Amino acid sequence: MKRPETFVDTPSGRQAAIAPLVISASRATDIPAFHAEWFMNRLKAGYCVWENPFNTHQRQYVSFEKCRAFVFWSKNPVALIPCLPRVSERGYQFYFQYTLNDYAETGIEPCLPRLAQRIELFKRLSEKIGRHRVIWRFDPVILGGGLTVENTLDRLYAIGREIAPYTEKLVFSFVDWYKKTERGLGKIDKSFRAPSNDEMLALAKGLVEVERALPSRLKLATCAETLDLDALGIAHNKCIDPDLLLRLCPDCAEFQKTASKPTRTASQGSLLDIPSLSQVQLVTKSAKDNGQRNLCGCAPSKDIGTYNTCLHFCAYCYANQSQNAVLSRMQTVDQYREKL
Repeated sequence: MKRPETFVDTPSGRQAAIAPLVISASRATDIPAFHAEWFMNRLKAGYCVWENPFNTHQRQYVSFEKCRAFVFWSKNPVALIPCLPRVSERGYQFYFQYTLNDYAETGIEPCLPRLAQRIELFKRLSEKIGRHRVIWRFDPVILGGGLTVENTLDRLYAIGREIAPYTEKLVFSFVDWYKKTERGLGKIDKSFRAPSNDEMLALAKGLVEVERALPSRLKLATCAETLDLDALGIAHNKCIDPDLLLRLCPDCAEFQKTASKPTRTASQGSLLDIPSLSQVQLVTKSAKDNGQRNLCGCAPSKDIGTYNTCLHFCAYCYANQSQNAVLSRMQTVDQYREKL
């Protein structure tokens, strides 16, 4: 899907911009947690500026003119929830990739609210916007430091029995052992590690049994994993999901071309209005975002996040250089991006 081109009026004059159909907010930082006010201001302005994380002098204007849907990524979206009616009133659809891990006693997610609080927020968000719009992520799966396959499955079950009625899908992935990840986790406990292939398979098999015991059935999927778990009924996920996008926007001609064809048009009068899976005809192939990893199945979108701007300080994070870099960047990032 080629992104359409347009122009935006900025304080420095008229600028060329891209106008994506789907905007990801964001894989690079937790916009709902820490940049909700900035996001709403940019929504009102109708555009934002994206900076290349590897070359901050390279900038791109991103227009919201033709955007149909936002995909929000968050571990604590409490600040954005009151704003969602205004997002909807402007005609945008949206859904959440909500990461809900249980690493409370390990120290690897040091700045998150208590697990019980995050579970209640998950439920509240689902009740407000619909379970189809809140996807549970247990991501990434890490072993060592007291974490085993067995107690990870116990943690998954404990969360799942609380939130299964409030979502349709569980997405999980295994930690990518980047040097930055190894350093961050090693500062806490040098025994943290990535699961072996045998442990990945054992966890996947155990998760199938966990899912069967939950109060509501969930679709299971992995994110950008080489391990083929189709035989277990675990799919390769598309986090920017063409099928869900079409469910949310059944009248969008571009989504119809790239994902699937609806058998009926749903009323969009309420946040909760949506065709069921049985009411849309899904196809097997869709456009892929070539800007993501080879194993990523996501449909095309534009991410608008900025590295070094997340205050969760998770030890496995790939998007933060250091705590000091984040604290320095956070002093000016939103104000700076507002002026561009």
